[in-house]
Amino acid sequence: MLTLKDLKYSYEGTSFDFSMKIDQGSFVAIIGPSGSGKSTLLDLIAGFITPTSGEITFDNKPLLTLRAAERPVSMVFQENNLFTHLDVQTNIALGISPTLKLSQDDHNTVTAALQRVGLKGFEKRLPGELSGGERQRVALARALVRQRPLLLLDEPFAALGPALRSQMLTLVKELHEEKNLTTLLVSHQPEDARSTATHTAFLNNGRIEVFEETEKFFAIKDNKELTAYL
Repeated sequence: MLTLKDLKYSYEGTSFDFSMKIDQGSFVAIIGPSGSGKSTLLDLIAGFITPTSGEITFDNKPLLTLRAAERPVSMVFQENNLFTHLDVQTNIALGISPTLKLSQDDHNTVTAALQRVGLKGFEKRLPGELSGGERQRVALARALVRQRPLLLLDEPFAALGPALRSQMLTLVKELHEEKNLTTLLVSHQPEDARSTATHTAFLNNGRIEVFEETEKFFAIKDNKELTAYL
């Protein structure tokens, strides 16, 4: 279980305060207006920013004492953050070892990840030779080879067209189920939540205003802010 308890953070006059419990194996979509704290929430879990107070635990183990690299987290961003001068295979291998000192098992893991995201044969291509969807597949493969149980996705498919975004969401859902991950997906598209998520959270004014099973979430009619957003 991933637990956030009274997690507080402030930035440029905006205050955030998050509390929630997410069961292991859940796929949680996080929606809400711009500035509501969606990316901030993921950055706190990943360790990219430090809260002023509160607790984060995963599997009953505290995370706030761990550096970002030590946390059981992989993250995929809207900007794929690939190294443009390195080929696909090397970009993915960096998820295993920043020094690129890989065992044969590690090489096999990279090959398997490439195949799983549909990029077998693309090993030596540079990011500039790939489409936007292909670059995001590389970023997803790099997250997979890290073999961390928490997968955070910060609007990774926002720049893709509807058909390609749907394909990528289907792939993420399949990988989530195959590897029994706990997945958090930030999206501005409510339909992404409907199609992929077991649970959906609505953030507003730096708070988690609604957190519910997805089917029940979209049946809510008595929350004015949620209704206006949708």
